[in-house]
Amino acid sequence: MLTSTAPAPQQPERIAAIAQARRAWLDGAAPRGTPPAIEPWITRSWQRCLGAGQRPQQGPSFDAVSGPRAREVAERNRQLVTAARPVLERLSRTLADTRYFPILTDGQGIVVDVGALPELADSAERRALDLARVGVDLSEASAGTTAIGAALAELQPVWLHRGEHFFDDTSVYSCAGAPLFGPDGACVGMLDLTGVNVQERPELKHLAAMSARSIEDALVLQHRCALLLHLAWPGYSVGPEAMGLLGLDDEGYVTGANACARQMLHQPLVGSRSALHAQDLFALPLAMLFDAARREDVSIEVPLWSGLRVRARVQPAERVAASHAVAQKKPRLRELEGELIRRAVDDARGNVAEAARTLGISRATVYRKLWQGRRRAP
Repeated sequence: MLTSTAPAPQQPERIAAIAQARRAWLDGAAPRGTPPAIEPWITRSWQRCLGAGQRPQQGPSFDAVSGPRAREVAERNRQLVTAARPVLERLSRTLADTRYFPILTDGQGIVVDVGALPELADSAERRALDLARVGVDLSEASAGTTAIGAALAELQPVWLHRGEHFFDDTSVYSCAGAPLFGPDGACVGMLDLTGVNVQERPELKHLAAMSARSIEDALVLQHRCALLLHLAWPGYSVGPEAMGLLGLDDEGYVTGANACARQMLHQPLVGSRSALHAQDLFALPLAMLFDAARREDVSIEVPLWSGLRVRARVQPAERVAASHAVAQKKPRLRELEGELIRRAVDDARGNVAEAARTLGISRATVYRKLWQGRRRAP
């Protein structure tokens, strides 16, 4: 429950700087260089809107697309919505006291899912929530400069506050956004965090970007593959947000990857004209990866052709779906304990005695916890 529904106080200097830049650009007297208060990508979006014949005084209608079109969009984005639903639920809890709420769109800016909406007392503010409906077109062509259209155009996380939106009527919004990339590296949608008459929260750009990565990882885990490689740099204990995910088919061809894996392996888009094979990435026989998959809870160091090495934990296909289902559940203390011990053993390259010394427990405890973890594993 919200503690207050009164409009949040604004920063006068920031609002004034936005208004000055807005008058200069949208009245046709663009200044030399980009005003410090306005990011260059915002003015690029303004220019695209003006070039398309849009005018700030025209208000977006936020009309939903036709029924058949909405059903077609929902069907096409079923996997995206499934992957994003747990993230939207977590975001709704995180944003509960801020008057911000999450919106999920497809790659064309059509809303495909919405998180919990805030309780607003003002009727005008409640009308501003009309954009938060499945099927509404929030692309730049329809809604002008917003975090949604800008993130899809710039393919990077963005923050947008009040008058930085193109239309006068959308200046009540503040929003952060991040694009979503599928397992093949193509943009499949966008995650937006929007508020109505709210205090500026630029830190939400980081939250949107981090949440988008979680959705992308879920899409990779849903993607069909024979082997799933969990990649990290040797010697570094990392959480899921910094873990590379790479899928391979039965012949060793790459089926999908998350952004972290693409960056670690210096590969741009997976879905290129020429198929990418594991032996294009790793300087070891493919059979060694399949052998590693048959040994549970074992990580191996994999050499890259660059001379670098990565640590890889390899899962066979039948365990990928089960691991994804477990990841959706809230972890219990003993599960977190078991994961910590497994990571310590991985970091020690399988040396249980060294892992026990690092953790400050006995070798017998390490063996017992690892055995209990295997017995509980599906």
